[in-house]
This record gives sequence, C-alpha cells and structure tokens, in this order.
Amino acid sequence: MLDTLLINADQALRTLSGGARASRASPAQPEGDTAALSAPAKRLSGALMRVNHVGEVCAQALYQSQALGTHDPVLRQALQQAADEEIDHLAWTAERLKALNSHTSWLNPLWYAGAFSLGLLAGRAGDRWSLGFVAETERQVARHLASHLAQLPSEDHASRAIVAQMHTDEVRHAEQAEAAGAHRLPAPVRGLMRVAAKVMTTTAHYI
Repeated sequence: MLDTLLINADQALRTLSGGARASRASPAQPEGDTAALSAPAKRLSGALMRVNHVGEVCAQALYQSQALGTHDPVLRQALQQAADEEIDHLAWTAERLKALNSHTSWLNPLWYAGAFSLGLLAGRAGDRWSLGFVAETERQVARHLASHLAQLPSEDHASRAIVAQMHTDEVRHAEQAEAAGAHRLPAPVRGLMRVAAKVMTTTAHYI
C-alpha cells in the first residue's frame, strides 16, 4: 500500500509540475512553427489547448485513482495502460502551449484533486460502474475535442494535428471500456458530468 501511495504521489507531481514525457512523437511535428499565426489566432489556440491540457490533467487523476480502487489486476493494468497513453496527450498539449507563448491552467492542482476524488468514488462503486465512468468520460471528451477542431484556426496545423490524434485515442479508450463490460451510467449522472465539464472548460479557457 505504501508503494502504491508513493507511486501515485509521484505521478501527481509529474502531472502538475510539467515533468510528463511523451512516448510517441508529437503529431505537431514537423509543422510546429507558429510564426504564421496572427496574435488573435495564437490567443485562441492557446486558450483551447489550455482547456485540452486541463482535460489531460484530469485524465491522469481519474485513471490513477480508478486503478487504485479496483481489486482486479487485469483491469488495473488496462487503466494504467490508458493512463500511459494519456501522458502523451499531456506532454503534447504542454509543448504546444509553450510554442504558443501561453500557459497551463493555474488551477491545475484543484482540477487534479477533484478528478482524483471522482475516480475513487467510481472505483468504489464496482468495476463495471468504474468502466462506465471511463466510457462516458471519454465519449464526452471526444465530443469536446471534435468541437475544438471546428474552433481552432485553420492555419494552426500543429494544434489541429494534436487534437485530431487525441480524438482518435479517446474514442478508442471509450470503445475499450465498453468492450470490457462497462455499465451505461444513468442519465442524471451523465448530465452532472456534462455540467461539471462545462464549468471546468469555461474556467480553464481563461485561467
């Protein structure tokens, strides 16, 4: 248990400190230059990529806490594998924010703590409900990323490439959770998740 707690504390520090390292090359390469973007385009891309970075901070917290809550070693490994893939998203969005001369959300510790708590609750509800939470979260994230593809400046090829790859990965994670036996969450729970996500994304757009 002590080892597990230390591992999760280390993961939280890496997530919040910007120490995450991607295992895959960023889709932004080789079109990562921002010189052609106007100042308003940079500001818009920065705001949208900051929101996406917050989503990846929350994803790390959710997957880590849900892996902590399950007694099934196979499910724990699957959740950890998904978390590892999400680390790529975390690193890519952080790198893109830096290229755009923007910043990550100043409320990231708050977002992480809230998501970690929700993940623990989902894990305690049972594995199938926990998987249902994963599936619904990833479906909502995929819809959110699709909306960003419509909003990002057409000339910001780098940010668009990152978001497109993230969308592909999130859809796959949702499908994997469903295939593993996820229960569909009740409509009121799904609605509350959408409200919470709206509050987070609206705040992170600016702060």
